[in-house]
Amino acid sequence: MADTPEVPKPAGAIPPPIVAAPAAASVAPASAAPVAKPAAAPLKPRPKVQMVWEPKELHRRDWMLVGAWSLFAVASLLSTIFYIVRFLFPNVTYEPPLQFKAGLPTEYAPGRVDERYKAAFGTWIVRDDRGLYALSTTCTHLGCTPNWLEGEQKFKCPCHGSGFRKSGINFEGPAPRPLERYRVGLADDGQMIVDKSVKFQEEKGEWLNPEAFLYV
Repeated sequence: MADTPEVPKPAGAIPPPIVAAPAAASVAPASAAPVAKPAAAPLKPRPKVQMVWEPKELHRRDWMLVGAWSLFAVASLLSTIFYIVRFLFPNVTYEPPLQFKAGLPTEYAPGRVDERYKAAFGTWIVRDDRGLYALSTTCTHLGCTPNWLEGEQKFKCPCHGSGFRKSGINFEGPAPRPLERYRVGLADDGQMIVDKSVKFQEEKGEWLNPEAFLYV
């Protein structure tokens, strides 16, 4: 290819300014973006466990066991309550005193059996021509309480038919010995005192003791 002839530049001509080509914008390398961690998987809620009681058919043996345990529980409860009550309220027996005043000797008519102290003190007061004595109301057979029969003038036991005379001597029925007598005396105020802590038995000759009879 033929060369292109160079055109001569006129003298004194000002060369055109050289325009620099626009520099390419420097692009700063972008910093590396952080790598995102994978999101944690959401926790699965625990399934609610529902206790379901399935009815079971009870057989005869099962019913017997249930009944036995129920009886045992009731018995245990009752026994516990019983002992608690026994602890809170002890078994105290209130017995009449062994000594008591039986009034003035002049209050008793001769030849009569006075029963005013039979229920409260288990004692008959008998007066004869000489004085007074106190008889026990306990039958010497099995401990029953005889009744005084005024029309027949005797003590008659309703349990087994033992009979005692006004003096206390046994004469019929299975009673093995006479009624017992209690000690009698006079208090400072002139009243008769009966002491049940001292007993006198006829078969032992104790009725002859001066304290077994009150002379008036």
